[in-house]
Amino acid sequence: MLTVHHLNHSRSQRVLWLLEELGLDYEVKRYERDRNTMLAPAELRAVHPLGKSPVLVDGDRVVAESGAIVEYLVQRYGNGRLQPAPDSEDALRYRYWLHYAEGSAMTPLLLKLVAQRIASAPMPFFARPIARRIAQALEGDVVDPQLALHLGYIDSELRRTGWFAGDAFSAADIQMSFPLEAAQARAPQAGLEAIPDFLRRIHARPAYQRALDKGGEYAYA
Repeated sequence: MLTVHHLNHSRSQRVLWLLEELGLDYEVKRYERDRNTMLAPAELRAVHPLGKSPVLVDGDRVVAESGAIVEYLVQRYGNGRLQPAPDSEDALRYRYWLHYAEGSAMTPLLLKLVAQRIASAPMPFFARPIARRIAQALEGDVVDPQLALHLGYIDSELRRTGWFAGDAFSAADIQMSFPLEAAQARAPQAGLEAIPDFLRRIHARPAYQRALDKGGEYAYA
Protein backbone atom coordinates (compact mmCIF):
# COMPACT_ATOMS: atom_id res chain seq x y z
CA MET A 1 0.00 0.00 0.00
CA LEU A 2 1.25 3.45 -0.91
CA THR A 3 1.21 5.98 1.91
CA VAL A 4 1.40 9.76 1.47
CA HIS A 5 2.46 11.84 4.44
CA HIS A 6 0.42 14.90 3.61
CA LEU A 7 0.55 18.43 4.99
CA ASN A 8 -2.40 20.77 4.57
CA HIS A 9 -1.95 23.78 2.25
CA SER A 10 1.16 22.26 0.68
CA ARG A 11 2.80 20.79 -2.39
CA SER A 12 1.71 17.31 -1.34
CA GLN A 13 -1.79 18.05 -2.66
CA ARG A 14 -0.52 17.49 -6.18
CA VAL A 15 0.82 14.05 -5.20
CA LEU A 16 -2.70 13.05 -4.12
CA TRP A 17 -3.98 14.40 -7.42
CA LEU A 18 -1.46 12.32 -9.39
CA LEU A 19 -2.44 9.20 -7.47
CA GLU A 20 -6.09 9.85 -8.30
CA GLU A 21 -5.26 10.37 -11.99
CA LEU A 22 -3.39 7.05 -11.99
CA GLY A 23 -6.23 5.29 -10.17
CA LEU A 24 -3.94 3.87 -7.47
CA ASP A 25 -4.92 2.79 -3.99
CA TYR A 26 -3.20 4.77 -1.27
CA GLU A 27 -3.43 5.88 2.33
CA VAL A 28 -3.19 9.49 3.49
CA LYS A 29 -1.57 10.38 6.80
CA ARG A 30 -2.49 13.99 7.47
CA TYR A 31 -0.46 16.59 9.31
CA GLU A 32 -1.57 20.11 10.19
CA ARG A 33 0.52 23.26 9.99
CA ASP A 34 1.00 25.36 13.10
CA ARG A 35 -1.55 28.14 12.63
CA ASN A 36 0.84 30.80 13.96
CA THR A 37 4.10 29.83 12.26
CA MET A 38 2.58 27.85 9.32
CA LEU A 39 5.40 25.33 9.82
CA ALA A 40 5.00 21.56 9.61
CA PRO A 41 4.72 19.66 12.89
CA ALA A 42 7.77 17.95 14.38
CA GLU A 43 6.15 14.52 13.87
CA LEU A 44 7.10 14.63 10.19
CA ARG A 45 10.77 14.31 11.16
CA ALA A 46 10.04 10.73 12.18
CA VAL A 47 9.20 10.08 8.53
CA HIS A 48 12.00 12.10 6.92
CA PRO A 49 14.88 13.94 8.63
CA LEU A 50 13.95 17.31 7.09
CA GLY A 51 10.41 17.15 8.45
CA LYS A 52 8.90 18.26 5.13
CA SER A 53 5.95 17.10 3.09
CA PRO A 54 5.22 15.34 0.80
CA VAL A 55 6.82 12.03 1.62
CA LEU A 56 5.74 8.86 -0.17
CA VAL A 57 6.23 5.43 1.40
CA ASP A 58 6.04 2.46 -0.94
CA GLY A 59 6.89 -0.71 0.96
CA ASP A 60 10.45 -0.23 2.20
CA ARG A 61 11.04 2.80 -0.02
CA VAL A 62 10.74 6.35 1.27
CA VAL A 63 10.65 9.01 -1.45
CA ALA A 64 10.77 12.72 -0.67
CA GLU A 65 10.58 15.87 -2.85
CA SER A 66 7.44 16.26 -4.92
CA GLY A 67 9.26 16.20 -8.27
CA ALA A 68 11.02 12.95 -7.39
CA ILE A 69 7.72 11.47 -6.18
CA VAL A 70 5.96 12.44 -9.41
CA GLU A 71 8.70 10.85 -11.51
CA TYR A 72 8.74 7.73 -9.34
CA LEU A 73 4.99 7.17 -9.51
CA VAL A 74 4.73 7.76 -13.25
CA GLN A 75 7.68 5.50 -14.05
CA ARG A 76 6.70 2.71 -11.65
CA TYR A 77 2.92 2.72 -11.96
CA GLY A 78 2.05 4.85 -14.99
CA ASN A 79 2.36 2.16 -17.69
CA GLY A 80 3.08 4.91 -20.21
CA ARG A 81 0.33 7.21 -18.98
CA LEU A 82 0.76 10.91 -18.15
CA GLN A 83 4.09 11.23 -19.95
CA PRO A 84 5.11 11.77 -23.57
CA ALA A 85 6.77 9.12 -25.69
CA PRO A 86 10.41 8.60 -24.67
CA ASP A 87 13.04 10.49 -26.67
CA SER A 88 10.45 12.80 -28.22
CA GLU A 89 10.68 16.59 -28.14
CA ASP A 90 7.67 16.57 -25.82
CA ALA A 91 9.59 14.27 -23.45
CA LEU A 92 12.33 16.89 -23.20
CA ARG A 93 9.75 19.58 -22.44
CA TYR A 94 8.18 17.25 -19.88
CA ARG A 95 11.45 16.86 -17.99
CA TYR A 96 12.10 20.59 -18.22
CA TRP A 97 8.80 21.55 -16.58
CA LEU A 98 9.12 18.87 -13.91
CA HIS A 99 12.32 20.56 -12.75
CA TYR A 100 11.39 24.16 -13.54
CA ALA A 101 8.41 23.99 -11.17
CA GLU A 102 10.57 23.79 -8.05
CA GLY A 103 13.80 25.16 -9.52
CA SER A 104 13.01 28.50 -11.16
CA ALA A 105 9.30 29.07 -10.59
CA MET A 106 9.15 28.77 -6.81
CA THR A 107 12.12 31.04 -5.97
CA PRO A 108 10.41 34.42 -6.58
CA LEU A 109 7.21 33.11 -4.99
CA LEU A 110 9.08 32.18 -1.81
CA LEU A 111 10.78 35.57 -1.77
CA LYS A 112 7.37 37.21 -2.15
CA LEU A 113 6.12 35.29 0.87
CA VAL A 114 9.20 36.25 2.89
CA ALA A 115 8.77 39.93 2.03
CA GLN A 116 5.10 39.88 3.00
CA ARG A 117 5.91 38.22 6.32
CA ILE A 118 8.66 40.72 7.09
CA ALA A 119 6.21 43.56 6.54
CA SER A 120 3.57 42.06 8.84
CA ALA A 121 5.77 40.40 11.50
CA PRO A 122 5.37 41.53 15.13
CA MET A 123 8.23 43.81 16.18
CA PRO A 124 8.94 46.94 18.25
CA PHE A 125 7.07 49.96 16.87
CA PHE A 126 10.27 51.85 16.02
CA ALA A 127 11.46 49.00 13.78
CA ARG A 128 8.24 48.66 11.77
CA PRO A 129 8.89 51.50 9.27
CA ILE A 130 12.38 50.19 8.52
CA ALA A 131 11.19 46.60 8.08
CA ARG A 132 8.35 47.71 5.82
CA ARG A 133 10.68 49.77 3.63
CA ILE A 134 13.02 46.79 3.29
CA ALA A 135 10.11 44.50 2.40
CA GLN A 136 8.70 47.00 -0.12
CA ALA A 137 12.10 47.44 -1.76
CA LEU A 138 12.60 43.68 -1.97
CA GLU A 139 9.20 43.23 -3.59
CA GLY A 140 9.31 46.23 -5.89
CA ASP A 141 12.91 46.03 -7.08
CA VAL A 142 13.56 42.29 -7.13
CA VAL A 143 10.61 39.98 -6.57
CA ASP A 144 7.78 41.52 -8.59
CA PRO A 145 9.86 42.02 -11.77
CA GLN A 146 11.01 38.39 -11.57
CA LEU A 147 7.47 37.17 -11.02
CA ALA A 148 6.25 39.18 -14.00
CA LEU A 149 9.05 37.73 -16.13
CA HIS A 150 8.32 34.12 -15.15
CA LEU A 151 4.54 34.38 -15.34
CA GLY A 152 4.73 36.02 -18.76
CA TYR A 153 7.01 33.24 -19.96
CA ILE A 154 4.76 30.50 -18.56
CA ASP A 155 1.66 32.10 -20.05
CA SER A 156 3.27 32.29 -23.48
CA GLU A 157 4.32 28.63 -23.28
CA LEU A 158 0.82 27.53 -22.29
CA ARG A 159 -0.63 29.36 -25.28
CA ARG A 160 0.94 26.76 -27.56
CA THR A 161 -1.34 23.83 -26.70
CA GLY A 162 -2.84 24.57 -23.29
CA TRP A 163 -0.56 22.00 -21.68
CA PHE A 164 3.09 22.00 -20.71
CA ALA A 165 4.40 18.92 -22.53
CA GLY A 166 2.77 18.67 -25.94
CA ASP A 167 -0.93 18.65 -26.72
CA ALA A 168 -1.98 16.21 -23.98
CA PHE A 169 -2.36 16.47 -20.21
CA SER A 170 0.64 15.01 -18.37
CA ALA A 171 2.31 14.80 -14.98
CA ALA A 172 4.21 17.99 -15.90
CA ASP A 173 0.88 19.82 -15.63
CA ILE A 174 0.36 18.30 -12.19
CA GLN A 175 3.84 19.36 -11.10
CA MET A 176 3.33 22.92 -12.40
CA SER A 177 -0.03 23.30 -10.67
CA PHE A 178 1.34 24.34 -7.27
CA PRO A 179 3.53 27.28 -8.35
CA LEU A 180 0.72 28.61 -10.53
CA GLU A 181 -1.84 28.22 -7.75
CA ALA A 182 0.55 29.97 -5.35
CA ALA A 183 1.14 32.74 -7.89
CA GLN A 184 -2.60 33.24 -8.29
CA ALA A 185 -2.82 33.83 -4.55
CA ARG A 186 0.29 36.04 -4.17
CA ALA A 187 0.97 37.90 -7.40
CA PRO A 188 -1.07 40.08 -9.79
CA GLN A 189 -1.57 38.51 -13.21
CA ALA A 190 -3.10 41.30 -15.27
CA GLY A 191 -3.04 40.58 -18.98
CA LEU A 192 -2.43 36.86 -18.62
CA GLU A 193 -5.00 34.54 -20.13
CA ALA A 194 -3.49 31.08 -20.53
CA ILE A 195 -2.59 30.61 -16.85
CA PRO A 196 -6.10 31.33 -15.48
CA ASP A 197 -7.57 29.10 -18.19
CA PHE A 198 -5.14 26.31 -17.27
CA LEU A 199 -6.10 26.57 -13.60
CA ARG A 200 -9.82 26.47 -14.39
CA ARG A 201 -9.37 23.35 -16.48
CA ILE A 202 -7.28 21.41 -13.99
CA HIS A 203 -9.54 22.37 -11.08
CA ALA A 204 -12.50 20.93 -12.99
CA ARG A 205 -10.88 17.52 -13.43
CA PRO A 206 -12.68 14.81 -11.42
CA ALA A 207 -9.38 13.42 -10.12
CA TYR A 208 -8.41 16.88 -8.84
CA GLN A 209 -11.69 17.14 -6.97
CA ARG A 210 -11.30 13.67 -5.47
CA ALA A 211 -7.81 14.60 -4.28
CA LEU A 212 -9.22 17.67 -2.53
CA ASP A 213 -11.66 15.42 -0.68
CA LYS A 214 -8.80 13.19 0.42
CA GLY A 215 -6.36 15.95 1.36
CA GLY A 216 -8.51 18.35 3.36
CA GLU A 217 -7.73 22.05 3.70
CA TYR A 218 -6.03 23.51 0.63
CA ALA A 219 -6.10 27.28 0.27
CA TYR A 220 -4.94 27.44 -3.35
CA ALA A 221 -7.71 25.56 -5.18
